[in-house]
Amino acid sequence: MSCMLWDVETGTLVQRFDDHTGDVMSIAVPAGSDKNVFVSGGCDMSAKLWDIRAGRCIKSFSGHTADINSVTFFPNGNAFGTGSDDSSCRLYDIRAWKQLASYTDPSISCGITSVGFSASGRYLFAGYDDFNCHVWDTLKASLVTTLTGHDNRVSCLGVSGDGFALCTGSWDSFLKVWA
Repeated sequence: MSCMLWDVETGTLVQRFDDHTGDVMSIAVPAGSDKNVFVSGGCDMSAKLWDIRAGRCIKSFSGHTADINSVTFFPNGNAFGTGSDDSSCRLYDIRAWKQLASYTDPSISCGITSVGFSASGRYLFAGYDDFNCHVWDTLKASLVTTLTGHDNRVSCLGVSGDGFALCTGSWDSFLKVWA
């Protein structure tokens, strides 16, 4: 399947990026100055790093055993995180081109819909189908806490630019701000 780059002013397709063998569920661009790369995650259980200048996938990252629903760049842009229907989040380094950590807990056996990093990158927030947002310590690869309160799956999340708040959105039709 494809990722596509569009010219928003003219509405024309600029470039296609074809390499996924399943639907693309999420893409992310780094927050820093390098706007020449992006990462995608899809239903083919792979995350892909793309070079816009070259117009192709420069590295495919494996490890998940189900659809990848969400990808996000680490704050420094040198790594990215993923969330999957296999109940795991993973951290991949784009310089070493390998997986650095996997975030799982035997008591959690549902899919992940969304992921985001704290401003420092120390914490990985993950929205799950179990109605919770689980918070992972990226250095220790351990579960720090669980943010409860939604009455349906957490479908999206976002971290504020200053890093002082997290917002979760749920199929229960509520947004919750955690600060």
